[in-house]
Amino acid sequence: MKNYIFALLLFSNLFMYAQKVESYKLTKEQIKERELEGISDFPIYKAFEYQDKGGVYELLFCENQKNISKKDTLNTKIQAICTLNDHGDFLEKWRINDLLESSEPKETTIWFWTKYCSTKDLDGDGYIDPVIVYGTRNEYDEIRRVKIITVYKNKKYPIRAVECVLDDCRTFKKDTNWNLLPKKIQVYVNQLVEKLRKEQDLILHNG
Repeated sequence: MKNYIFALLLFSNLFMYAQKVESYKLTKEQIKERELEGISDFPIYKAFEYQDKGGVYELLFCENQKNISKKDTLNTKIQAICTLNDHGDFLEKWRINDLLESSEPKETTIWFWTKYCSTKDLDGDGYIDPVIVYGTRNEYDEIRRVKIITVYKNKKYPIRAVECVLDDCRTFKKDTNWNLLPKKIQVYVNQLVEKLRKEQDLILHNG
């Protein structure tokens, strides 16, 4: 009987812990219901809600949609904003801003690569470790810049890459504090880099 009670308590604790970490994409209706539109300077492209031991968070991917046509939407600026949902009020925890660079060849759009972004507990500590991925394209419709930003305990650890066929104009640089990230997170992001190389035919390393 004691073993049964112990097993039941253990299962209950594991179930309660599992419920603390979850994430899902918000619909347009849910974005409106939560009154999230006014948080960003730009239209919300996609939004996610996630819950961990710290509370309930809203993660907004916002693009300014400067030029909209039937073929494509071009952005000159983007924002990613993470807020803590505090009984209907939103307390900003961190923000990412970026925009087109005046490099050659000329950049024409910047966008969030949400298929490679994630809101998971990567190291198993009960807290979500967001990974934000975005890129730019140039006037020849080639990927110019790629940035992968891992947020751990509200601190950003970016990887910055510039794609180029010539060695001297290609760069790939990890944050100076990269090795301070837990090993499980490092492994996940390194695997993500490999995935980007294979699926998008990117080089993602120094010349």
